[in-house]
Amino acid sequence: MAIPIVVGTNVVVAALRSSGGAARQVIRGCLKGAYEPLFGPALLAEYEYAAASKGPTEWTDLLEALASVGRWVNVYYLWRPNLRDEADNHLVELAVAGGGAAIVTHNIRDLKSGELLFPPLRVLTPAAFLREYPCPL
Repeated sequence: MAIPIVVGTNVVVAALRSSGGAARQVIRGCLKGAYEPLFGPALLAEYEYAAASKGPTEWTDLLEALASVGRWVNVYYLWRPNLRDEADNHLVELAVAGGGAAIVTHNIRDLKSGELLFPPLRVLTPAAFLREYPCPL
């Protein structure tokens, strides 16, 4: 069974820039079915904003592929963890609503600064995530 995760926009950007890094391995794991990327309206809007500034072809192909293996999650509550950057709160809400095991991001410091904590939810860099949840495929 695939491990549900929230993939930060910065990880998707890093995966497109580097052919051999941990971010690329996380995306490959999603596409192979080891991990299940969770999607919500705010995260999709972030992805689309990044796509508009980076170049549509690569992004469009990757987002369509991720969407085909991911799961849309409706967030019916707004538990504001009061993160340093208000724009990151939606990542925690999405992960909690979708039963995510981890938020995979390069933005560790800001996502661990919240007042409201969810102990089972991990916030990990791509490299740390792969050490804890190796891709068996």
